[in-house]
Amino acid sequence: MLHLFTPQNMLQFTLLGAAIVAPATLLDGSAPPTPDSLMVAAPPRSAFSASAPQNDAPHELPADWSENQAPTLQNYPPLHEPVLPPRLQVPPDENGRRFARMMQNAIARNLFDRSLGEIIQAIAEQFLGTPYIAGLLDKSNQEQLTISLQGFDCVLFVETVLAIARGIAQEDYSYPGFRDRLLEQRYRHGQLNGYCSRLHYFSDWINDNQTRNIVENITPKLGGFPLHKQFNFMTANWHSYPQIAASNANYQCLKNVEANLNQLQLKYIPQHQIYTLYPHLQPGDIIATATDIPGLDVTHTGFVYRYPDGKIGFIHASPSGEVKISPDLQSYVEAVDGQIGIILARPLDPR
Repeated sequence: MLHLFTPQNMLQFTLLGAAIVAPATLLDGSAPPTPDSLMVAAPPRSAFSASAPQNDAPHELPADWSENQAPTLQNYPPLHEPVLPPRLQVPPDENGRRFARMMQNAIARNLFDRSLGEIIQAIAEQFLGTPYIAGLLDKSNQEQLTISLQGFDCVLFVETVLAIARGIAQEDYSYPGFRDRLLEQRYRHGQLNGYCSRLHYFSDWINDNQTRNIVENITPKLGGFPLHKQFNFMTANWHSYPQIAASNANYQCLKNVEANLNQLQLKYIPQHQIYTLYPHLQPGDIIATATDIPGLDVTHTGFVYRYPDGKIGFIHASPSGEVKISPDLQSYVEAVDGQIGIILARPLDPR
């Protein structure tokens, strides 16, 4: 989470989980990450197909629940132990209960039958109201896989929802599978190998995940305009990143990463043209807001939220406090200082 102060305003933005103040002061008011201790064995499809309900309601919901209600977190029983198939084992903590409820709901609603984009939107809705927490990925001096279902910054929200949805599409309801997909998405070539292996710049995140057929950058297909950037924000502000300030090896590695990124031909959709794309956008498309800040490409991320009537909103972990739906995508982008347009990536169905 970056906080850029100007005499006129304060611009908040996130650089893939890093909490800094541009240009000099580190602000990290975030909570520790939730331990990734859940262990869930994936049941075979046959364990559910015969007994799964044929309606669209999750197991164990309150009697007054109706299908007209959005499947938000508030719709779920808050603290009881979920009723799960025998082979799903979940530890008795809040993080485990939340993951178990989501898998129980996905099984009951046969979410795997939907398109990947529709699964992403259904999962993202279940996190509405979840707190925004900056800097979760930078709490440890040693790079490790951080997992949280109790709070997100904007990129952690995108990564978490995408990893869960990709598993559901393949009927993999196991926590280890979710954990592996999250690591695969977050690190270069899908391998955790220190701080520099994390895909810090979101253009790098899109490009690397595209090479492994996880997403496709659809901005050029949609008529994107050149986005001229000279990447250097992280190394220019090295003193604001503890892992870079403490390690010359990390600094030199990030310099090489930035040099490679400067070879990319980036495209973006200017903010005043976003509405013209609405007919072509799908639920679950990843939105990255392009910025005019020198040396930096993206300041915020989230998903396309497609309403039944075709209107296009933006579901995201908002720095204003929680996961929310901004009702109109273009209006949101235009309202935030420094955002000049969007870059779009479409998650690719793994089936």
